[in-house]
Amino acid sequence: MLEGGPALNTTILLFLLQDGITNGAVYALLGLAMVLVFAVTRVILIPQGEFVAYGALTYATLATGQIPGTAMLAVVMGLVAFAFDLFAARKAFRPKVILRAVAVDIVFPVVVLALTWGLAGRTNAIPVNIALSLLIVAAIGLFLYRIAFQPIAHTSVLVLLIASVGAHLALEGFGLIFFGAEGLRGPAISNAMITIGQLQITGQSLAVYGITIALIVALWLFFDFTLYGKALRATAVNRLGARLVGIRTSLSGQMAFLLASVIGAISGILIVPITTLYYDTGFIVGLKGFVAAIIGGLISYPITAAAAIVVGLVEAFSSFYASNYKEVIVFTLIIPVLVLRSLAAPDVEEEKE
Repeated sequence: MLEGGPALNTTILLFLLQDGITNGAVYALLGLAMVLVFAVTRVILIPQGEFVAYGALTYATLATGQIPGTAMLAVVMGLVAFAFDLFAARKAFRPKVILRAVAVDIVFPVVVLALTWGLAGRTNAIPVNIALSLLIVAAIGLFLYRIAFQPIAHTSVLVLLIASVGAHLALEGFGLIFFGAEGLRGPAISNAMITIGQLQITGQSLAVYGITIALIVALWLFFDFTLYGKALRATAVNRLGARLVGIRTSLSGQMAFLLASVIGAISGILIVPITTLYYDTGFIVGLKGFVAAIIGGLISYPITAAAAIVVGLVEAFSSFYASNYKEVIVFTLIIPVLVLRSLAAPDVEEEKE
């Protein structure tokens, strides 16, 4: 340790471990969502951070009794998705398909907007604001896939990545319009406090741990014991094989984005009482989840979850020893992983002209 540097005692060590595990739990959720989306759709979901910011800031805005602009964005995106559906059905008119499109693209976001309008200005219970925030962000995630990715689902990963970057920039711009440049904080889910020796654990931290574990268990049950979960797993393993046995890969993509947006919104709601979030904060948070996903090879859920905890711990200790460089240190973790994977990958001969 450098002379004059900060001294690490037991109390500080415990607080850093708690902070690292709390942040790592959030990064684990984001990393798992990115692995899920990439496995099913081959999309590297850069807008995952926007789902975090939208969920957090929508929740904070609802807590102040105002109407978040994201509710109106969901309606507009639904109308665009409906126009896409009408264009796709122009050659073969099927009433059942059109009615389903009306229900999902128009009725669903309009009902959510009506609920938001009806409950605005009141002091609503925290669960009500959380539920509304999740519905709004879920609609945005679903329509984002329908508009930006479903029409180009069969293109290369590079094209999908370019579309992902474009979607990130668009959503970030909308976030600035809806929420402004000022940061927001939301009410804590729990104000409880538990003291264990010299360590104080807040109710919000306990909520992060509990909800993270519950979501991971729920995802495991969903993928192993439900028909839609098995369809997503089949699509992730072999898209062509899934199509041959009758699985609609477009529906799998929609479900993957729906789950990812809900997970991102939950992550944002969990951290917005702990720290002030801005319209562009979600990008950095999402990148840390992406680091965990890369360490997991974008295929392994357990390795991604474990890597996320490591990322959170490295960030916590970096903020203590070198706070000015903590982001650099965290993102540097990806370099040795990429080098090792490059060395382990088989050589591929370049195509000759």
